Amino acid sequence: LLSPASQILSSEEKRAHFDRYGDAGESQGYSQHQHRQFHHFHEGFYFDESFFHFPFNSERRDTSDEKYLLHFSHYVNEIVPDSFKKPYLIKITSDWCFSCIHIEPVWKEVAQELEALGVGIGVVHAGYERRLAHHLGAHSTPSLLGLLNGKITFFHNAVVRENLRQFVENLLPGNLVEKITDKNYIRFLSNWKKENKPHVLLFDHMPAVPLLYKLTAFAYRDYLSFGYVYVGLRGTEELSSQYNINVYTPTMMIFKEHIDKPADVVQARDMKKQLIDDFLSQNKFLMVARLTNQRLFQELCPVKKSHRQRKHCVVLLTGEGDKFAKAYEAFLTFAAANTKDTLKFVHVYTDRQPEFADALLMDEEKYRGKSAVVILERRNNAGKIAYKTLEEAWQGSKEDNFILLDLLDQLRTDPGLLSSETVLEDLNDELAPMFLLRWLYSTLDYVSDCWDSLFHSNWREMMPLLSLLFSALFILFGTVIVQAFSDSSDTRDSPPSEKEETAAKTEKNDASFSKESNSRIPKKGFVEVTELTDVNYNSNLVRLRPGHMNVVLILSNSTKTILLQKFALEVYTFTGSSSLHFSFLSLDKHREWLEYLLEFAQDAAPIPNQYDKHFLERDYTGYVLALNGHKKYFCLFKPHRSGDEGGTLGSCEDYNSSLHPEARGKSSCSPGSRSIKSKLHKLSFWMERLLEGSLQRFYIPSWPALD
Repeated sequence: LLSPASQILSSEEKRAHFDRYGDAGESQGYSQHQHRQFHHFHEGFYFDESFFHFPFNSERRDTSDEKYLLHFSHYVNEIVPDSFKKPYLIKITSDWCFSCIHIEPVWKEVAQELEALGVGIGVVHAGYERRLAHHLGAHSTPSLLGLLNGKITFFHNAVVRENLRQFVENLLPGNLVEKITDKNYIRFLSNWKKENKPHVLLFDHMPAVPLLYKLTAFAYRDYLSFGYVYVGLRGTEELSSQYNINVYTPTMMIFKEHIDKPADVVQARDMKKQLIDDFLSQNKFLMVARLTNQRLFQELCPVKKSHRQRKHCVVLLTGEGDKFAKAYEAFLTFAAANTKDTLKFVHVYTDRQPEFADALLMDEEKYRGKSAVVILERRNNAGKIAYKTLEEAWQGSKEDNFILLDLLDQLRTDPGLLSSETVLEDLNDELAPMFLLRWLYSTLDYVSDCWDSLFHSNWREMMPLLSLLFSALFILFGTVIVQAFSDSSDTRDSPPSEKEETAAKTEKNDASFSKESNSRIPKKGFVEVTELTDVNYNSNLVRLRPGHMNVVLILSNSTKTILLQKFALEVYTFTGSSSLHFSFLSLDKHREWLEYLLEFAQDAAPIPNQYDKHFLERDYTGYVLALNGHKKYFCLFKPHRSGDEGGTLGSCEDYNSSLHPEARGKSSCSPGSRSIKSKLHKLSFWMERLLEGSLQRFYIPSWPALD
């Protein structure tokens, strides 16, 4: 018999098996089982997921997160604005992350549960979206954070279902839902007039307010006020009996102008988000809402889109107090009896919106101290309306009702009945908080953020602040020590006199100025600035000669004249360079092209604020781009704020006298033009750095088409 070694050497199959598994093949069943559980080291370098359940490879990554994946532009343009309507729970993950796999089962369960309640879910893969991960402040994986009203809050706790639910609930403001009992329900429902909102009551047998209800209250906080009644609590019997509540079934009621009976009711054993949204979206406004701001006016009285989609607003112009109560009650009764999709009934206090009232009533004597009714239709977003005013003041009598009803019937067949036209200014925001209160709230938010960062931020985030603090203390302490122990004899060496020092500086500045101006003398008495359009796009940018650059000013139709004047003044001394070309780009026509370029120059972008004037559409007027068409890069100048260094802005006369002497004395400076011109403040210094080559360059793969 051959020895085992001889048997292995004599058989090609056994020799290969021995080289691969380390045995002769007698225990082949065990070897094959072992092969199935552990792949060979050189064939994959990973543990079989059927044994460990560790999906390390990116190809084997869980597909349940793919629908939640976020990208930088999607986050900034869509997620952040949407966070003012609902909170977001975001996970930062990566490949080869043991902790990420450990929390995956809990994350799946909580994400599915919270999404059904109305919470936004997002996933950021730090390996592919480093820019977004850095923007969010996540320096390690896994990280969980919440986003609400554009503010980021990190989760610092054990990743379990209860903690995550509580984290999302803590993101929401604490005053969204008021606890209602027999003692305060009349006061709560009677606030409809002061708040100009319908009031919602939810009756349920749960002691704590459900998270679904809090999320709903946050989403509709601008339109509705919310209260919660725990029907199992003593002190709610009168309330339940008053509105005939079934204590075993969750019930939601909406109250408008009449608090003795609800305007609408819904009951369901299992209140779903879709059911609540449908119910509330149909009852967002009072029957006769008061126009307190421009946004409410635009929602209640939308612009006419077509002849078939005509919507008319019947406006009661009235006053406050008992004197006007009868006229208002009669108008409310008329509105309740004539509810139609094409009609909206609203009222306005003339003393709070005087411009609105004067534009419609033309300050006629017969309406002074009385109420009036106007039927109007908005024609465009610029404020143009068509309207008709009832000839007599509104007293609420039967005759007044018949006249108004007859006009509305005629309006169905004869749109030309609205024969008068005017342009309305934007309404005053009556419910906006005072400046002092806004400043106080902003200060409290900032202090809260700093306090939270002090205890929860990691060292990487805290090091810049600590370094700055210790540097300031070291400089202050060193200065005190040096002054205390310095030799008094040093003070005997007096510095040069002010006149000598001033003369030296003047000579130095004059010498440097003459040197610079000799090297770059303008060849013409004006600046040639052309508009960058699709016609000259290739010749002025794409096929620009090597070494040449096109300096492009971004402007709009409203700022064109003022910005071009200031731009010419700033770049005039650089027109002697033959390698520089000057153009301007219309923001109204080519915003998409500009925003595409700015994506390559965008660092950790600031999160927009809901009170920002350009919340969804930023103002890029005053931006200047130096475009190198051959090497495909650009340098960016961002405008200064109008309040910065206002004393050095220069005047309109500077431009007129330097470029057009014959125009001296014809300047027309105004505060508005100065604020616009200040956007290009210090552009000449930026041009100096451009010629020095010390500006940051932003490279792009190719120039986009200019449509």
